[in-house]
Amino acid sequence: MPKEIYLEMDFVVVDTEGHPELSEIAIINSQGQVIYEAFSSDHPRNASNLPNLKSLENILFEFRALVENKTIVCHNFKYDREVLEFSFHKANLDFPDFKFECSLTKAKNHWTDLQSHSLEYLSKHLSLKVNNRHFASDLAHSAKYDAQFTYQLYRRILLDSLKSQINPFSSCRVDNPFQSHPDYPNIYQTEFNLLSSILSDIKTDINSQSQGAVVIGEPGSGKTHLMMRLAKARLNSNRLLFIRQPNNAKSVLHHIYSRVLESLVEKIGSFTQLDYLLISSYQKIIRDRQLTQKDQEILKAFESKNLELLGSEGTDRKRSYWERIENTLSSWCVKNYSAGGFVLSILKGIVKYCSYTEQNKKNIATRWLAGQSVSEEEAESINLPNWSENISLEDFSLEAITVLAKLSILDEPLIIIFDQLEGLGLPNNYDILLGFGAAIKEILTHVPNSLVILNMFPDRWQQFKNTFDNSIIGRIERHQIELVQPKAEELNSILKIKLKLVDASLEQIFSQEDIEDILEHSPIRTMLNRAADYYNYRVRHGKRPSSKAPETAVAALDKYVELEQKLQLQQQEYRQLLQSFREFAQKIQDSGLIDLKGIKAPVIARNSIEKITNDQAKIIEYLEQKKSDLEQQYLKISIISDADDIGKLKTIAEAFNQIKPIKLTHYRLGKRVLPEHIVIENAGKNYVLSFLQITSNGSSLTSRLNNFNELVNLHPKDKFYLFRDQRLNNISSKMGKVYLEAFDNSQNGKFKEFKKQDRVYLELYYQLITDIYNKDLDCDLETALNIFVTHTQWHYWLLQILGFSKPRIIKNT
Repeated sequence: MPKEIYLEMDFVVVDTEGHPELSEIAIINSQGQVIYEAFSSDHPRNASNLPNLKSLENILFEFRALVENKTIVCHNFKYDREVLEFSFHKANLDFPDFKFECSLTKAKNHWTDLQSHSLEYLSKHLSLKVNNRHFASDLAHSAKYDAQFTYQLYRRILLDSLKSQINPFSSCRVDNPFQSHPDYPNIYQTEFNLLSSILSDIKTDINSQSQGAVVIGEPGSGKTHLMMRLAKARLNSNRLLFIRQPNNAKSVLHHIYSRVLESLVEKIGSFTQLDYLLISSYQKIIRDRQLTQKDQEILKAFESKNLELLGSEGTDRKRSYWERIENTLSSWCVKNYSAGGFVLSILKGIVKYCSYTEQNKKNIATRWLAGQSVSEEEAESINLPNWSENISLEDFSLEAITVLAKLSILDEPLIIIFDQLEGLGLPNNYDILLGFGAAIKEILTHVPNSLVILNMFPDRWQQFKNTFDNSIIGRIERHQIELVQPKAEELNSILKIKLKLVDASLEQIFSQEDIEDILEHSPIRTMLNRAADYYNYRVRHGKRPSSKAPETAVAALDKYVELEQKLQLQQQEYRQLLQSFREFAQKIQDSGLIDLKGIKAPVIARNSIEKITNDQAKIIEYLEQKKSDLEQQYLKISIISDADDIGKLKTIAEAFNQIKPIKLTHYRLGKRVLPEHIVIENAGKNYVLSFLQITSNGSSLTSRLNNFNELVNLHPKDKFYLFRDQRLNNISSKMGKVYLEAFDNSQNGKFKEFKKQDRVYLELYYQLITDIYNKDLDCDLETALNIFVTHTQWHYWLLQILGFSKPRIIKNT
């Protein structure tokens, strides 16, 4: 907070009457409560029947005790100071070195253009109230009355000074455990302790068997926040892996492993989690060995967390040390586990990743560890051989996770958190749900030393239980943790902790009625959203929050079922109407009387777009923030895969199917491998969207391109698009270039580099849709999708393929 408007939080408001000797005094605390009022029996003008009549000396003793170590706020403090100083001297008492704050001076600095800054004028000008009544001149010059209005004035200056700061309640959602949000540890402390005890049990288990836990809670109850607390407490020892919902039934395990890798390359202080895993594991491996001089030097570097002691990049010294580390890990693995399959290669890749200081080399090594073939130049730069183009990424991914878990036995148990899984319960994701269940079973069976946590809504967990194999349910449900709404005093503490961000107290911002209304809302996120609305109202003079009481869970469920039934009926009627319209339009087109091709896209008047509802405003605010986040994260390492990107496109298309019928299909070419793709049928025309994110330039890439060209020739009326992320290496093989050029030069094929804007908008659409499914964003899906359709700023080319024309904006005259 800027110094010129800084306001003390530990203050009292004081008003005195009488001059030069004190006749009357009142004290208001920082919460606006009258804590002291007294009249001096020594003052000649005071009648003997006044309440709280005390000797001047007694009043000053009590006053000094109440204001000790506090800032005294007065309106025109010079006057009140003179009265107090004179009175202390008259009573033969030393005048303490009180700290004063002047609301008159602050008001003059804050409202420079007002004709007066008297308490009466300011109270009337600012419409201040005490007990719901405006300032009355005939009641002025009573110490209690003036002190109460001085408090209201000082509070108003405080709130105005906060306008330029963030709303401390606006960021109330934890997206992942690596974020940092204010935390009140007394809430869900029992549940946190249970998770900690499970980790202790896994660590002491001689068989290092993994265990499962399901954390159940309503949307916004704090499941991911609890994971954040677990991360803060355990990241100094455990490796925490965060996995969101998979979106492609054919690559669930690879999706999980890709997110595991992205978690492992998260920096925790000076190093990534993967660096720490290697350092800790290696120290345990050589702990009981007879150490060579080289071992001792490596151990010294690891213990001091100073890897520069092992030599500079590109030197023989560094190469020698890291070869020693690799050989030690390989020997340990061969001795204790099977060295078949990909195990030794994965260990070698981990060592290479940790050995490099250049971020670019770490990024290449990360993609290599994900099972992706890299270019020959990249493979040479990190001194790792390319993978075979025919490896099964699902088998590879399970084995890689197992290797990480076996390393963790030397360290601490892995914490594998699955979150934001609600979309798996949708009917169109049933195959992915089955694949996810199978993947969890494989992990619990083959991946040791791990705590597998599923964060779920209660109804979704019940649905998963009805779908999954009993062997999965038995392992996960062994520890079922339910998050129930905290008590009012605990919620009150959350609000106070949030307000520390702006150095203000709860009572200074909100009225008692505000606080009562805020605490009536549940779950926690809804309560914080309500607090954000009241903060905007009190501090920024926004719209007063609606007084409508929150619906009960039962009422909300009944309303949801009713609306769902109505929606299904309307969608059925809409599809029938649309089909009739298409048949009618086709008849007119066939007759030749009207050329429908000449009909232009609908024009949307600017003022009709600008009239946005509160829900739309909330969605737009979300989109602006999320877009900014995605742009900042664009260069952050991520595992790019065909299956994942096609899964995102499919999720987006199926969501828009709720506001317009969209048919999705998939092409086959016998048993030959094609690039990952979906076929979108729109107005009698097929659009084929495909990705080719393979980083290799070998036969796998060229064969897929060749097969795709044949598919293009077989469907001359379809429009084919092939995308490749611009962050990947260019296709450099001779035949790959030939096939790509042939595709791009065909009448119905178009190759497009997937650029930053494409990536940002694909992720933006996908995250908004999944956040609504997961109820992380509390709004209606159709309302959100219509923002994309009707607002040019958020309109992405994919919508035109789905049949939504880009709106043309005109100004109303």
